[in-house]
Amino acid sequence: MAEITKLWIAEKMRELMKHKSIDKIRVTEICKAAEIERPTFYYHFNDKYDLVAWMFYHSAYETDVISVESAAQSMNKMKSDMIFYKRAYEDSSQNALWRYMVEYFVARYTAIVKEKLGADTIDTQTAFSIHLYCMGAVGMTREWVLEDNITSAETVVKMMFASMPENMRSILFAEQ
Repeated sequence: MAEITKLWIAEKMRELMKHKSIDKIRVTEICKAAEIERPTFYYHFNDKYDLVAWMFYHSAYETDVISVESAAQSMNKMKSDMIFYKRAYEDSSQNALWRYMVEYFVARYTAIVKEKLGADTIDTQTAFSIHLYCMGAVGMTREWVLEDNITSAETVVKMMFASMPENMRSILFAEQ
């Protein structure tokens, strides 16, 4: 039931974002659109930024982050929901989506690297490389969403993978 409620609230937020930027939307408006009380909203989300981050996580969870095809497919989905992602990426507040995305991808890549290495921890250089790569990839994705109407998702993903630090690439793609 909680998942259904979250999806409902997210859909209403997506509708609101078609007409307003995140910073102009108030939790009261989200509650009114979703026909819920404020405590219900706060039971599921800390604030509107947490909601938008959850919306991203919900769609990104299914992406295989070390597959060109899967990552490009995700980016193409972003293009199909361009208004939402443009509004989300335009936000440059303290709680901006890109910050959540960097944290999310650092955690995903760190988990994959640990799994591939069969280790509980990773060295400082690899951790730094993961963070550097995620900062760059999220930044380039943001730029692609906001400014690039020409380059294909496949090309962007291939360029990102080609720019991955060698120490990280050698771990992630050792079997290929």
